[in-house]
Amino acid sequence: MKNVNAGLLPKIHLWADITLLNISVLIAFHFQPDNWSGIFTDQFINLLLVANLAWVLTIYYFKPYSFTRLSYTFGNQLVSLLKSVGIHGGIILTYLYLTQQEETYSRYQFAATYSLFLIMPAVFRITTVLFLQFYRQAGHDSYRYAIIGKGKLAGLIHDFYNDRKELGYRFHGSFEINNLENRIDSLEEIVEENKLDCIYCCLSEMSNEQIRNVIEMGERQKTQVRLVPDFKGFMNNKATIEYHGIFPIIQVNTKPFSSVKEQNTRRVADLALASAAMLLGLPLFGLIWALIKLTASGPALFTQTRCGRWGETFEIYKFQSMRVGADTTAIQNSNGMSNSRMTVVGMFLKKSGLDRLPQFINVLKGEMSVFGPQALYEHDVYMLTKTTPNDFPRLWSVKPGVFSTGKVKEEYANAEAKSTARLNYDLQYSGT
Repeated sequence: MKNVNAGLLPKIHLWADITLLNISVLIAFHFQPDNWSGIFTDQFINLLLVANLAWVLTIYYFKPYSFTRLSYTFGNQLVSLLKSVGIHGGIILTYLYLTQQEETYSRYQFAATYSLFLIMPAVFRITTVLFLQFYRQAGHDSYRYAIIGKGKLAGLIHDFYNDRKELGYRFHGSFEINNLENRIDSLEEIVEENKLDCIYCCLSEMSNEQIRNVIEMGERQKTQVRLVPDFKGFMNNKATIEYHGIFPIIQVNTKPFSSVKEQNTRRVADLALASAAMLLGLPLFGLIWALIKLTASGPALFTQTRCGRWGETFEIYKFQSMRVGADTTAIQNSNGMSNSRMTVVGMFLKKSGLDRLPQFINVLKGEMSVFGPQALYEHDVYMLTKTTPNDFPRLWSVKPGVFSTGKVKEEYANAEAKSTARLNYDLQYSGT
């Protein structure tokens, strides 16, 4: 029979979260022995009612239970949970403040409530995700599909689901319609006999009339139809579909990390990593500072003008590795570790990469990322734009990084060939 449990999982999550929310409030409210007698007070009942209504309001606007088989992962579920619980906590705080119940429901009880309401649903989610993966790999809760088309695109669709058996997709063959009218009738018999849940249509192998006939057949059999365009391998970036009136528009992301979600996720990760590096590395910062001051004149920290995202210039921070006044602004002047302008301590810092530690300040300021292409001088930007006019501008949509693949592979780019090689490594990292 067809898969009839498609809408069951969101309902399970909904009622599980409501149950765990009430349990969290009850445990936190009655954690202190003096509070056990207050379970039937009007204040507590009102608080419980408001907490449930606030959760309904939160899930209505943020839709944490809207997911598919592909998007149902623990990572996605955890992010959705954190967002929803955070908004819900804000609503309850506002309610407590407006009703002047801060003393009735203490900060300790509030913290205990939301600690429990994060831990218990998170455990429930990871348990559910793991259970479904094993359950589907064992052949249960299958999602039956077939493919119209037998070319390379059909093979890619089959291989995608075959390599991800935890999704529970079960292949029931591929078909060619050609121009025979009875092929639609035969296909409908196969769909009805095998109780298929979905049909993938390779658009490059079908005419408009055939597509229309398959959609009409899907409506009769209550079978989902998915249209798959063939971009012939020239589109490597992710695409999204927007409806402009009745027209579906496929938008190709020509800029890496260009979506708001990707940018926000990357920024949060950068802030977390940079903050941790600055705090944990504070003793090391102090030691390096002292060594530089003891072995060389001038400041321990210096700045240089570099080009960042969209070609905007900023001041990059580094530990001083050269003698005072020896720095220049062109990669052609870099001679690697044999550079006579470098101090003894500077050579060690350069070789180990420790001279870049202050660049975490640039990350916190939003000028750089932890991982990204090399931050270049304006002279180098001009040179690479002239040498590789098609490739280099593609990196401008990405913030430069403290750590760069190109920097690791081509440590000292003192010639155009090495600069171009470093550029290619950075392009591979960014996926452009």
